[in-house]
Amino acid sequence: MAKCTFCGNAIEPGTGKMFVKVDGKILYFCNSKCERNMLRLKRKPYETRWTKHFEKHQK
Repeated sequence: MAKCTFCGNAIEPGTGKMFVKVDGKILYFCNSKCERNMLRLKRKPYETRWTKHFEKHQK
């Protein structure tokens, strides 16, 4: 199972989106909320409170 690049949640098979950047990097998104926050709004996962990356970054 793939994990969402933005929030860190597991993506169920048959759902989500795979985004391939021009440089070849592959980004996985579980829903449009994560995709919009990362690509259009340019937010960092470790600065967004509701992501698992934020929880790992805080101590």
